[in-house]
Amino acid sequence: MSNLDSHKEMDRRKFIKIGGIGTLALTLGAAGLPKDLFTGTAYAELNNDMKLQFNPDGKFKIVQFNDTQDDENIDRRTIQLMEKVLDTEKPDFVVLNGDNITGGCDTPTEMKQAINNVAQPMEQRGIKWAITYGNHDEDSTPKSGLNEEDMLGIYMSYRYNMNTPGVKDITGTGNMNLLIKNSKGTDAAFNLWLLDSGRYAPQTIAGQNFQGYPTWDWLRMNQVSWYYETSKKLEQQWGHKVPSLVFIHIPLWEHRFMWFGSVDGRTDADHANAVNKHKIVGERNEEECPGPINSGMFSAMLERGDVKGVFCGHDHVNTYMGNYYGILLGYSGSTGFGAYGLSGADRNRLRGARVFNLDENSKDVLVETHMVFAKDYGIDLTANDQSIAPGPIDEGKKNEKVVRR
Repeated sequence: MSNLDSHKEMDRRKFIKIGGIGTLALTLGAAGLPKDLFTGTAYAELNNDMKLQFNPDGKFKIVQFNDTQDDENIDRRTIQLMEKVLDTEKPDFVVLNGDNITGGCDTPTEMKQAINNVAQPMEQRGIKWAITYGNHDEDSTPKSGLNEEDMLGIYMSYRYNMNTPGVKDITGTGNMNLLIKNSKGTDAAFNLWLLDSGRYAPQTIAGQNFQGYPTWDWLRMNQVSWYYETSKKLEQQWGHKVPSLVFIHIPLWEHRFMWFGSVDGRTDADHANAVNKHKIVGERNEEECPGPINSGMFSAMLERGDVKGVFCGHDHVNTYMGNYYGILLGYSGSTGFGAYGLSGADRNRLRGARVFNLDENSKDVLVETHMVFAKDYGIDLTANDQSIAPGPIDEGKKNEKVVRR
């Protein structure tokens, strides 16, 4: 996401085949794959048939994976982490919140394999899931020819995926919301907003470039307006405001404001005051990287009063969360071991996922959220590469384990 990984190492794909079978990166012919994966045919009717609903005990759990960010030769520990989290937490729903794949896929088949790597942990367990897009998801597009719309068709073709084509005539791909019914199925108890926060700022606006400003993208006003108007319609439909979470890849400017308790201040004293004021927990190891323009999304959410939290990724080594004027703002650290991390031997210390616990009997429904880390599951944190190559497109062939030079 940030400048630390602006260019993926050129030797990322130069690997030496070694003995052994890589069992984690599945072949495209493996069981559980969509039948028409190679055509990109989307089974939208499956999405329409599936519903999200609180369990009989009134509980519902969500897991957020962020920045799995790898190509077809995924680091085995990324899959191991995903599987450990899913088997331990047993969530009802999973969000892959952007930068799900990255550059390095030279062909459509390799891009589909990269997608398949991060889809299979949920598919094998029958867990419903959906994705948002980040700034790296189209890094392989110039070579593979598959853009975000093409990829969305692939994601949608999986049985347990709940993405839809998204709202027409607004910026981005796959913008949508998912209602979660109460345990009786009679009311909307919670809502999830899945928004495409874009990739990079345009080269110029009104003939002026963005030199000296952040060059990431931002939520555009038509997306903010769609949220605002849809939120009002949901309130009219159900007779009450539906509490919700927003998932976006790129943070809001308000994430930074909250950390320092100030728009202009950047001192340790400013942050110490903010910790008490906004109840901040977690780490901030790099500056937030929002776009150059404040989208106004926070103002819209504050006005509507239905959003309980906004959670992003993008900045891999930030894991903090706080309460900013009644709305939780937070990060989920990077899940992907193939993406940049901390420096030196600590590179993989913060690999993890975020867990959200909901209770329909609680006033705000969102009871709590916390990070879980690879270290919690005894996963190897060595600062090296442990990529595994996908097998050929033949169910009978074996995968091969690889390492980078």
